[in-house]
Amino acid sequence: MAVMEKDDQQHILSRAAFDAVIFDLDGVVTDTASLHSEAWKRTFDAFLDSRAGTKGETAAPFDIDTDYRDYVDGRPRYDGVRRFLASRDITLPEGTGDDVPGDGTIHALGNRKNAIYRQLLAERGPAPIRSTVAFIHDLRSHGYRLAVVTSSRNASAVLKSAGIADLFDVKLDGIDAETYGLAGKPNPAVFLEAARRLGVEAARTAVVEDAVAGVRAGRAGGFGCTIGLARRTDRRILQQGGADAVVTSLSEIKLDGSEEAGLVPIATLSSAMDRLPEFVGSGRLHHLTVFLDYDGTLTPIVSRPDLAVLSTDTRGVLRNLLQRATIAVISGRDIEDVRALVDVDGIVYAGDHGIRIAMPNEKDAFAEHGADFRPVLGQVQKELTATLADIPGILLEPKFASLAVHYRLVADADVMRVETAVDSAIASHRGLCKSLGKKVFEIQPDIDWDKGKALLKLMEALGIHAEDSLIIYIGDDLTDEDAFRALPNQGVGIVVADGATRLTRAQYRLADPKEVCAFLARLADLEDETQ
Repeated sequence: MAVMEKDDQQHILSRAAFDAVIFDLDGVVTDTASLHSEAWKRTFDAFLDSRAGTKGETAAPFDIDTDYRDYVDGRPRYDGVRRFLASRDITLPEGTGDDVPGDGTIHALGNRKNAIYRQLLAERGPAPIRSTVAFIHDLRSHGYRLAVVTSSRNASAVLKSAGIADLFDVKLDGIDAETYGLAGKPNPAVFLEAARRLGVEAARTAVVEDAVAGVRAGRAGGFGCTIGLARRTDRRILQQGGADAVVTSLSEIKLDGSEEAGLVPIATLSSAMDRLPEFVGSGRLHHLTVFLDYDGTLTPIVSRPDLAVLSTDTRGVLRNLLQRATIAVISGRDIEDVRALVDVDGIVYAGDHGIRIAMPNEKDAFAEHGADFRPVLGQVQKELTATLADIPGILLEPKFASLAVHYRLVADADVMRVETAVDSAIASHRGLCKSLGKKVFEIQPDIDWDKGKALLKLMEALGIHAEDSLIIYIGDDLTDEDAFRALPNQGVGIVVADGATRLTRAQYRLADPKEVCAFLARLADLEDETQ
């Protein structure tokens, strides 16, 4: 299957096994699910109030958390009306699709909902989910065929308004389903038709859905993998619906298996110490830039972040290397934290995976992104502090624009509870996503930014040109893979791991932080051929 078991806390989508990916639209590609749920609530609440007034009854209002999920989410509009009314033991005439929006028939209610939704769409517009769009671009670069499938009849307008209509090879919406007589989800007919139009087999196609009905459709259609996207849905619901993997952001899915991806097992890489002469020379050593992660690279991974203290030897090596190179430390830590731990003047520091940057010898750091998310991250921290208070070993680390949830000291039996709490917190707040590291869940703004973007930003700010420079990036974690991918063709990626089996884009490896220190010392002592 394309999404394999977690390897170092990541899911892997294999190009060798799969040819295509089919996406649901609302809540997966665009953040229009909130508009749909609001339109449904306005529609049914007005209907129920009117009915109560004429019949002298009282009725509970439409509940977005339960009624939306159980009866209408992911289903064709009129099916949603039928299912919700049936849950309240209400019967209405069927009517026709031409019925004026109102309360008298199934179709009239559905048309009222559509009118309200289109009004909300015009007022607020659809917002593309950036992590999904970034994932789609990555898929396209690896040769995947892509389709978007939705029960909505407004798909073309939504995709055009969001500026992403050209990302998909096939679009199949509610109008197409009606035209060709395709049953709605959880029937797999629309997914199977999308696969047919893509020219691929269902068994070699992955489906991405955020609704239980869509997950069940993927399973029923014999698709090779169904990925549940739990941005606002309890992950357990999607798991129970049959999802092969459940993530809160598609940034948690890594691509693997094509030569273009450049992914190889770490254990197959040569030692950077042994192969140093291969990438040093041709005058590039005269313009040397070294990018470094901190935890697991300059210091060993420890039980608590505050225990990761830089050794005196490594600090001395960094100061020596500064005499001949530009050095930048790009860390997931808060920038004040990593700067205090390294404590070497003249280094560029980038914290929060590069969101905040301090240029050499400058006290104040500037933020590329993320400041607007600080209030919601503070609220998430309060919620998780209360929810996880009784779990021994849990550690919450607030940063400028992220929140790290460390579970290295948590008992194995409690880890799933920690991840579920993190996923639930993210699902309850707009604009957040989860990334994965070594025994840590990072809650971050759902923006198109990572260590790779930070590396390119720093190269631009420092005036570093790949053509006449030797650029080296050394890191150990999954977040460093973004930097390896962003390195120019002439750049050198070095992963810090001893015999690890996970895949990497790095070209060389070093065993541990001690070997990193020795490598940097040797690099500092090399003679430039042009001198």
